[in-house]
This record gives sequence, structure tokens and C-alpha cells, in this order.
Amino acid sequence: MDDKRFSNLPIHEAGLYLWIIFLLIAVMTFYNYWIALAGALIFCCLVYYNVRSKSLKTREMIEYIKNLQIDIDSATKGTLLYFPLPMVVLQPNGIIKWYNSRFEEIFKQEELFGKQIQSLVKDLQISKLLEEPENISLNLSYEGKEYQVLGNIVQTGNSKENEYMIILYLIDRTELSYMHKKYKEDKCIEGIIIIDNYEEIMMNTDDTSRPQILAEIDRRLTNWVAFTGGVLKKYERDKYIFLFEYKYLSKLEERKFDILDEIREINAGNKIPVTLSIGIGLDGNSMIENDSFARAAIDIALGRGGDQVVIKNGTNLRFIGGKTKEMERRTKVKARVVAYALRELISQSEKVIIMGHQNGDMDSVGASVGLYRGIKSKGKDAYILLSTLNPTVHNLLKRFDKVEEYHNVFLTKAQAMDIITDKTLLIIVDTHRPSYVEYPELLKKTEHIVIIDHHRRAAEFIENAVLTYHEPYASSTCEMVTEILQYMDDNIKLNVIEAEALYPGIAIDTKNFTFKTGVRTFEAASFLRRSGVDTISVKQLFQNDLQTYIARANIVKAAEIVHENVAISVCNENIKEKQLIIAQAADELLNISGIGASFVMCRINDGVVISGRSLGDINVQFILEKLGGGGHLTVAGAQLPGITLEQAREKLIESIYDYFDETSRE
Repeated sequence: MDDKRFSNLPIHEAGLYLWIIFLLIAVMTFYNYWIALAGALIFCCLVYYNVRSKSLKTREMIEYIKNLQIDIDSATKGTLLYFPLPMVVLQPNGIIKWYNSRFEEIFKQEELFGKQIQSLVKDLQISKLLEEPENISLNLSYEGKEYQVLGNIVQTGNSKENEYMIILYLIDRTELSYMHKKYKEDKCIEGIIIIDNYEEIMMNTDDTSRPQILAEIDRRLTNWVAFTGGVLKKYERDKYIFLFEYKYLSKLEERKFDILDEIREINAGNKIPVTLSIGIGLDGNSMIENDSFARAAIDIALGRGGDQVVIKNGTNLRFIGGKTKEMERRTKVKARVVAYALRELISQSEKVIIMGHQNGDMDSVGASVGLYRGIKSKGKDAYILLSTLNPTVHNLLKRFDKVEEYHNVFLTKAQAMDIITDKTLLIIVDTHRPSYVEYPELLKKTEHIVIIDHHRRAAEFIENAVLTYHEPYASSTCEMVTEILQYMDDNIKLNVIEAEALYPGIAIDTKNFTFKTGVRTFEAASFLRRSGVDTISVKQLFQNDLQTYIARANIVKAAEIVHENVAISVCNENIKEKQLIIAQAADELLNISGIGASFVMCRINDGVVISGRSLGDINVQFILEKLGGGGHLTVAGAQLPGITLEQAREKLIESIYDYFDETSRE
């Protein structure tokens, strides 16, 4: 038998073979005694050899394990002492228990044992390390270098004082941080610059002065971008593209994009001031995505009235400027183009549903009624969704109840959901925010959506509309609809009740033709007057009873003044039609000498509604926008759900002071 092969057998297999040999020898004794005796001698030798080999291997294994343990201990000690990363072992209270040479090189002190780690690095607090004991990871700075701290907590024994210890490793990420910062600073940003009122400037400037104005605009823009080393190219007569590095954006923001003021100061024969809108897109995955962000930003800037900067970073938006009054646009080219496009969309649709915003007011309902008449003139069925109403329209709707044609025109939410199909044209009036429409679910039922609105654009916007007519320069949506109707059909005839629905929408939003009233506003009012509007009949729509008048007077009486010329008042809980009264009270407060802006609030359901008004020097839209509201420079509102009147008042006052602080810094 081969000794090596036998010796290499596992112990349990060698024993099995020996038992087999023993049985064979026992059987052999019955046939040949001498051969069995010889076999027994050989068997004894094998047993002795097996026992001796087993004992030897056991001793060798024990020796090997001992040597291996010594090698591991030596390797562990060597690894700890010469570990390539800075390493430190801390007691639970933050006292340094052990550290390697790399850690010592960072702090350059002779003796670190027994010192508190926070005495070396203040940001390295034990409480922070223990927040996630299984995955310690934090960043810290020390003497101009950036480190990432990794580590874990290990058990050390049963002693209560030394139950565990904290092991930390410091990874030097200074160069990586520098490269990351440089990469970000060197990234390319795209900006789009548009002259807001190019057409109006050219129309109101002498031929000899036009080249001078354009040259002055180009010169100031070129000087403004010079320090960035960026590229400014004019790609249309009133549009520029601006490419520059990210690191200059903070400097432009610090200067509040002073180019807006510089351009507005141009006086080269122009009768109206020049204004710019700038849209900036950054942090996209590619230049194409930055371009998309920039174009979306410039659309928002124009939709908010122009003369401002909008910075779009993915879904985040920042606004700079936009505190000046919108300039009227006198050209009706856009209104004519929109009317033609709307006429085509109506002809291609099976039916049309018109929807305004929640708590529909005169402007929303009046615009809906005007569009209804335009759609019916094209032979299409039209419906108006009305479920929640502002008290101001109750008197108007009572008049429509007496007209047989309108008995089946006004729909509830359930009725609108039943009749809408993917071929229905949905027209949204007096809002552009999906969360503000009467029934947001309708937006998902059709892809054929039209938006007609005059409010300054908010960050939230109905996307993918087939036609958008968003004109923040207009006084009201009723004014916009009145212009559209004149181009939709040359022979369109409004009923008197329809004209008297459109007219108060304009009158209310302009405060009886006082605010945001331009030439086009009076032209629209003239068209409605020719259509049979009786101003006395319209005035009767706004008449209040004695109780309402007294309630409004009490609100005015209870007003308090903040920041010198801003009035704030609260509507009593027991007053009916509170939303109507607070709007009227806010208007009334502006008649008091020394008041530049007014805010009146009331509690409705589980939230608070705020109505804001201004004479123009204070931008109430900016103030209420911070509270989730919106509107215009002189007229704005906000709804704050789940909040008390006192909490709403505190938030409003904070927003007012923030507004004046920002204005004073510009």
C-alpha cells in the first residue's frame, strides 16, 4: 500500500479501511492460519502507523495555528501603525486613545494621547458621530484642507466604561473638492435676453433716432457681459443669446442684474423706457437642456410682465427684478393671430368646455360668457363649468337664469366629466395655474387645451397647451376676450346680457378704469358699450346691502399700519360673503391718505384668504407670492390652508418686511 496515499486519507476514511482489513483477516483464519497470522502482524503495523501519523498531524496543525495567529497579530499591528490613511481610535467621550503616524502628520503635535478630539477639530462632534453609528460619514475642513471622515463603532468588552470605541479614518478630498468646484464653476450657462417692448419703442420713436437706440442697447449689453468673458450674440432684432461660465452668475446676482436699470435709463429719442427680460438656464445634463431651461425661464419672465430676470435650475426658479409696472402693448397683432388660431381649434372640435378658476369672479365668468357667444357663432356646442362662485357674481347669474338659452349652459363638475372626450376643446380663462382651475381633473381628459389669462406668470403653469394667450399687460381677461371676439367673426353680435357680463370684469379689475388702464382697455369698453351695455344696470350688480356696508366700514376702522404706509385688517368671523367684503375693504383702504398698500384677510373653511391692493409703488404680487399667492403689481390675493388668522397675520407682516428689505438693497 502506498504510505503517502494512506496517510493523506481523512481520519474517518482511514479508520473505515482498517476495520475492513480486520474483518478480512478474521475471515482468513478459517481458511489458512499462517496467512492470517501474517496479516495480523501487518494490521498491527498499520494501526501503529495510523495512530502515530494522526498524533504528528495534530501537533503540526496546532503549531501552524499558533504561528498563523502570531503572523496575523503582527500584520494587524503593522497595518494599524503603517495604515496609508490617517486613523484615530476614540473613547466614547471623545478622548483620543490611539492614532497612527498619518493622523499625527495632520495635526503636527508631539502628543495627542488623552486629548479631546473636539479640541483639535471643533466640527468633529461626538454627538454627530453617534447619530449613525453603523455608517459614520461626514465632511470637515481643517487648515485649508477638506476631509471625508469615515468610521464605525466596535465593541471592546463587557466593561461599562469601555464598552465600545470609535474608529475614524480621514480621507483627504482637497484635490477632489477643488476639481469638483472648478468643474461646476467652468460649466456653461445659457441666457436669453429679449427687449420687452421693441415694437412699441420703434413705433413711438423717430426714424433718425431708432438706430441710435439700438446701438445704445447693444453697447450697454456688451459692456455688461465683458467681465464674464462670455459670448453675446444677437440672433433676432430684439433677441440675444448669452453664454458664460457658472462662476460669474453669483456676481451678476450680487449686482441684482443692474443691466435692467441701465437699459431703462437709455434716453436717445425714445418716448417710452426700454426694458429687458432675461431667462437663464443652468445645471442641465447637456447644453440642449440648458437651452430648454433658458427658454422656459424667458417665457416665465415675459409672462410675469417683463423687466426682470428668471433663473431656472431644473424645477427651481429664482426671480430678480419685476417690481415695476407693466408697460402697455398697443399693437393688436397677437390678439388677431390668437383669434384666428382659436377659430380653427373650435372648428376642429366636437364641443367646447370653458373653465375658469375656483371661486369664479366677474372677470372669470364674464370672459367665459364672451367666449361662449364666440363659439356658438361658429356653430359649435359650448358649456361653462361653474361650481364654486365668488359672491360678486350672484347678481349676474340671477340675470342669466331668466334667459332660456343659458339654462343648460352652466355645468357642474360631474356633468363636465360626463361629456368631455379626447376631442373636446377645453378653454381655461383667468388663470394659468393647474391647481387653481375649477376642476383640475378635466386637464387630464383632453390634450386640446387653450389658456387665456392676464395674471403675471407663476412658477406653476399648465403645460402642453395647444394655444396660450398670456398677456400680463392686459387689464383683465374680459378685455382680452373682447378683442378676440372682434377678430373671430366680423359680424359677431353680443346680447346685452353678455356685454354686461364682460364690461364689469374690466371695470372691477381696473377699479373703474383707474389701474392698468390703457388705450386698448377703453377700446374694448367702447365695443361693449356699442353692444348695448347700460352702465346703470352694471352698477346695480355691485350694490351692497346696509349690513355689508357697515361690515366693510368696521374692517377699515380696525386697520393697523405697518412699515409706515401699509394697512392690514382682519374681517370678523360672523360676516357673510367675507371674500367679497375683504376685497372691497382693501380697495376702500387705498382711499385713505398716506396708505400705499392694503391687505385684508378673513377665515374661510379651514384656511385664510388674503386680498391685497396697491397704488403702484408697492408690489403686492411679490408680497403675496411668498405666501403662495399671485396676481398683479396693484391687485393680488393668496389662500393659506390649515392656518389661523394670527399665524397668517404674522406670515404676512414678515413677507412685507422681507419685501422692503429686498427693495432697499436693490
